[in-house]
Amino acid sequence: MLDEDLVKEAVSLTGVRTKRELVNLALKELIRSRKKKNLFELAGKLELCEDFDHKALRDMRRDSD
Repeated sequence: MLDEDLVKEAVSLTGVRTKRELVNLALKELIRSRKKKNLFELAGKLELCEDFDHKALRDMRRDSD
């Protein structure tokens, strides 16, 4: 059973119309949040190539848009 107080607060914060929409939104947010956390856990553990130029990569991405 869902906590109706939480449901009401979540609905007022999100503007969704149904519990199904609310649950789907909550699941998407949970997944996004956990994936982001997993990326932060990699901080300092990855070794980039010495000649890696992140600015050049960013410029290439902009040019392809």
